[in-house]
Amino acid sequence: MNVRDLIRAVWDRGSEAQLKVPPASTAPRPPVRRGIYLLPALFTIGNMAFGFFSLVKSVSYEFGAAATAILLGHVLDILDGTVARLTKTTSRFGVELDSLADWLTFSIAPSFLMYQLVLKDNKSWGFAIALLFVICGALRLARFNLKAQMGESTPGFFLGLPTPAAGGMLAIFALLYDVMELGKPIKSFRFVMNQVPMFYEVVPAVMLLLSLLMVSDVRYAKFKASNLLRPRSLRALVLTVLAGLMIWVYPQNVIFILYAFYVVWGIVSYFFGRTPRGESGRVAKDDPLDSYGK
Repeated sequence: MNVRDLIRAVWDRGSEAQLKVPPASTAPRPPVRRGIYLLPALFTIGNMAFGFFSLVKSVSYEFGAAATAILLGHVLDILDGTVARLTKTTSRFGVELDSLADWLTFSIAPSFLMYQLVLKDNKSWGFAIALLFVICGALRLARFNLKAQMGESTPGFFLGLPTPAAGGMLAIFALLYDVMELGKPIKSFRFVMNQVPMFYEVVPAVMLLLSLLMVSDVRYAKFKASNLLRPRSLRALVLTVLAGLMIWVYPQNVIFILYAFYVVWGIVSYFFGRTPRGESGRVAKDDPLDSYGK
């Protein structure tokens, strides 16, 4: 065999080896529609509109309005998934649109709000912390969208802090700070309002913690509107009614407590071994793309 025949044999063998390489992903694709459905998309677009409105109000230093817009965006974010499940109109388009809306409303808008309110006074690290929050929000959304595309099963918990919870935590603080600074007459718990100045001083550390939690492996429980409307026990019914009454009477304070409790509970569960229900090998019977974009 001459040199030319040897080279040709090696080349042909390499070509055959390339043909035997398996595809990049053999994961099953989730059976989800590809169309565009108007009703859930309207809620998602409304969520996005609140995020943009928050940015506009932050530029004008109207922090109360900016924070309220983010919280209202969280309400619409809950409703769009609920409507999609009830009407069986979950789609790949809806998941991608929801992720874009979440990034705007719960990553960009809260980060810019905190930059205008607190971080811009420190030019050395204020911009970096605000940018990190935006980047971590994007990384979280990209990671979970990738899992959805690969067809991985949805567990009964969130892996990492959901972006609506991270953005909502910052928004409710800004709303309380605006109320305290302007002296607006609201019903409040003195203990909670006394913590607002201290929270102001540690906003950079809180934002850094929230950023890391979004891309961490800390597990957070899922709460769905359908479960709240259909409590499975008398205790759940009583707690739901009590929480609703407390929010009605002390809206700003109770919402702040709920966000803070949710964030802290995940950390406590992670270090002390308490995990949300649904962890023990059970796969939730949800829509294949439910809550991936969070």
